[in-house]
Amino acid sequence: MAGAGEVLTLQLGHFAGFVGAHWWNQQDAALGRGTSAKESLGELCPDVLYRTGQTLHGQETYTPRLILMDLKGSLNSLKEEGGLYWDKQLDAAVAWHGKLTTHKEEVYPQNPHLQDLLSAEGVRSSDGFWRVKSIPNGKESSVRVWSDFLRVHLHPRSICMIQKYNHDGETGRLEAFGQGESVLKEPRYLEELEDRLHFYVEECDYLQGFQILCDLHDGFSGVGAKAAELLQDEYSGRGIITWGLIPGSCSLGEPQKNIYRLLNTAFGLVHLTAYSSFVCPLSLGGSLGLRPQPPVNFPHLHYDATLPFHCSAILATALDTVTVPYRLRSSPVSMVHLANMLTFSGKKVVTAGAVIPFPLVPGQSLPDALVQLGGATPWTPLSACGNPSGTHCFAQSVVLRGIDRACHTSQLTPGTPLPSPLHACTTGEEVLAQYLHQQQPRVTSSSHLLLTPCRVAPPYPYLFSSLSQQGMVLDGPPRGTAVHSIPVFGALCSSSSLHQTLGGLATELTKLDLRRWASFLDAGVEQDEMEELLQELHSLAQCYQDGGGLMD
Repeated sequence: MAGAGEVLTLQLGHFAGFVGAHWWNQQDAALGRGTSAKESLGELCPDVLYRTGQTLHGQETYTPRLILMDLKGSLNSLKEEGGLYWDKQLDAAVAWHGKLTTHKEEVYPQNPHLQDLLSAEGVRSSDGFWRVKSIPNGKESSVRVWSDFLRVHLHPRSICMIQKYNHDGETGRLEAFGQGESVLKEPRYLEELEDRLHFYVEECDYLQGFQILCDLHDGFSGVGAKAAELLQDEYSGRGIITWGLIPGSCSLGEPQKNIYRLLNTAFGLVHLTAYSSFVCPLSLGGSLGLRPQPPVNFPHLHYDATLPFHCSAILATALDTVTVPYRLRSSPVSMVHLANMLTFSGKKVVTAGAVIPFPLVPGQSLPDALVQLGGATPWTPLSACGNPSGTHCFAQSVVLRGIDRACHTSQLTPGTPLPSPLHACTTGEEVLAQYLHQQQPRVTSSSHLLLTPCRVAPPYPYLFSSLSQQGMVLDGPPRGTAVHSIPVFGALCSSSSLHQTLGGLATELTKLDLRRWASFLDAGVEQDEMEELLQELHSLAQCYQDGGGLMD
């Protein structure tokens, strides 16, 4: 295959399911919802994330190379085995003439507010885009589970349900890190995960690694830690990149939930860091700690931080951008090489940031837009590590996508005084590299410039204000059809902001009276593990204490 090699994705947890559903919908939109594997040869290689297969009737399929784990009751009307390979004729052909006893499990109805969307197969328009109905603004709060809006067929070996815990209700919840660890200590779930891993890995020509989308705030942080440990043990030398996901808002009125969120996040970060090539927290919240901070702001987006449907869409868009290097068709950067660049000297936690959308005005060139953007830290922070202004950046991987080639360089009339050195550059790649060097001259930077935009077709929520169909910033309200793609500017950074963030987590944990939260320890964490956790957090924080590349 073209590209750096195949990637196997693991989605662990319900918020990870939300981010994953948007992520796969965006990949599907980029494919034009084609069912054949080689529909188009673009800058990104879909074979990195997708696999080919056949149904029992010989129909070719192209499905995500994906294993997802979630709790009982989280699928709603989606079948655990998916619908693509289900053979009605085969079911009808199985006959039994003896006595039958039927054990019927509760059937979850489709979300009534979304049935129009889910039943709409859509149509392909003249411009090649697949049109489906969007979810009306007033009904977006009715999206309760990620399966409500997933529009991608999954392989029967993708979904793995943890039946011993409930998605809904007051009891039987997967709340604590220790509970999550214990799930993959049970032979039933461990063997199921191993079987699915072997199925996907053995059919790869060259597996470059694994990307784990994992909830950090609940017991799935423990599931993720054990899964990463298993991957490191069985597939040594492959990349393991973990995206630790945290919903955007927390409730001040639920102290136990907030304390558990702090503990799960801390245990998850430390354990996942031990087994991953790097870990990147992703959240629209302002802080990983107990003290609430307002959610981050995007100048051209209007979103509701209390809706997972909104928050996960934004994080999926950032993820679709910062993962570009190891998904490129030509000259890709493998997961291992990307991690090596970002994580020297023990810095195995990185931060993410993005400009969504990149603010390009009609008639403007890329040099014009970058000069107007200015600032050493143009990205909105997406790792809940506070304001990055005044912090140090040690290394960064930057992707700018969705800018038309005609806009890459200055279009000034010869002889016109140049507004900036960027206007003297002769290629878009040179413009971007020069911009990064100007802003942060002592920082190791890797940059990629792509023509391919980020797809935001329905059921992606309509979050945009004053954007054209291609995501360009307009002076007034948009005219005509809705936004279907946007340019995005994203970055991964090894940042000194993590010194304060990780050290702050350790400080908050030190102040906790653990006797009040004995239930967390009862869930499978020992007191000496808490002491070890504090030491590991302090050690990690020290890795980011100083270094060149001032970002102010």
